[in-house]
Amino acid sequence: MSETKSVEIINFGDELLVGIRDNAHLTYLGGELAKLGLSVQRARIITDEREEIVRAFHEAWSRSDLVITTGGLGPTSDDLTRETIAEALGAELVFDPTIEQSIRKRFAALGYEMADHHLSQCYRFKDGIVLKNARGTAPGLVHRQKGKLLVLLPGPTQELRPMFEHKVIPLLQAEGYLSSQPAYLQMRTCGLGESAVEERLQPLQNRQEDLQIAYCVHYGIVDVRFSSRSGHLSADSVEILAHQARELMEENFVCFGDCSLAEAVQRELRALDRTLGVAESCTGGLLSDAFTNIPGASKSFVGGIVCYTNDVKVAQLGVPESLLAQHGAVSAECAIAMASGVAERLSADYGLSITGFAGPGGGDQENPVGTIHIGYHSPVGIWSQTVRYTGGRLDVKTRAVNAALDWMRRNLRKYKVEEFLSCNAPD
Repeated sequence: MSETKSVEIINFGDELLVGIRDNAHLTYLGGELAKLGLSVQRARIITDEREEIVRAFHEAWSRSDLVITTGGLGPTSDDLTRETIAEALGAELVFDPTIEQSIRKRFAALGYEMADHHLSQCYRFKDGIVLKNARGTAPGLVHRQKGKLLVLLPGPTQELRPMFEHKVIPLLQAEGYLSSQPAYLQMRTCGLGESAVEERLQPLQNRQEDLQIAYCVHYGIVDVRFSSRSGHLSADSVEILAHQARELMEENFVCFGDCSLAEAVQRELRALDRTLGVAESCTGGLLSDAFTNIPGASKSFVGGIVCYTNDVKVAQLGVPESLLAQHGAVSAECAIAMASGVAERLSADYGLSITGFAGPGGGDQENPVGTIHIGYHSPVGIWSQTVRYTGGRLDVKTRAVNAALDWMRRNLRKYKVEEFLSCNAPD
């Protein structure tokens, strides 16, 4: 990339402005472009009204080298992006029979007949590029004008992301928008707050002032990005410094990159060639979901049981009624019984469980709202851990899952030799 390019993103859609849908497109596109050395200078959410689309686009086009839009390419009456921007640019749209054929094939494969209103998606810029949509009907469109680049992407996430990864990134590389070197190297940590991580890394920062360190916090995880402040540090030099940072983080280091905590646990389990079952109450399936998001998870993750009521804990996990009567469902004792129960019932080598009060109701003096008990069953021992969080119900649930995964990750690494010997002992 010979010179810095200015980039702007426009997200079209009333559903974003009224809060029906989160603006995940900006988070995704901004993150992916930043990894490739292309920072987004501005981003806007615009309503599905012709005048607003024209105004926002003219402003973005006048000051940016690359404008990326999302949404408004579908067949309904409020999908105005394609036609309105073409009019604003004075660019001609032409009907493309190839697009029509592709859409008809998609409907035929689904057993439906294509309706006439889908023909509106078959128009492209006369001298532009069509980005094939492998998961939907509306193609993406690219238009060049006066040294600038316009990229129109569809709104549905499952259509936008593969199109961006497989079509747009190669195009930007070919157009010279992207750097040949990674913009930064990311390290993922868990177990320490942002300030504590910064304190750990301060000696490294003091030794190399040109090393730029940035932090991003989410639900107990702190991502650290390393890059060159001046651009003079080579990628190899940044990598060496990042590995020094890894040593400073000790057991709080998770990985380089952005692998999930569940993936980190999965890798340890695969190394042992052993399996895991999970039991969860207040998290309602989020722990299982974390594993099933990983391709090939079935090699180590056998399944999970959501036991929201005491009756299910007793019937499905074999938790003794006397234990529940004496200690309650939200207790360390119950968490241990759940972990051992799910390992036995699912014939897994390891069991991981979560029980607690996610809020806003429930809780008592001993276990206030936000109290989470985690149980861990392994071939070399059974333990429990208690954590407490503040925040909304969804926040507590997410942090509980991350805490459970991080604790298991640490246990697997700490007791790896003992567990490997135990798992491979003769029957």
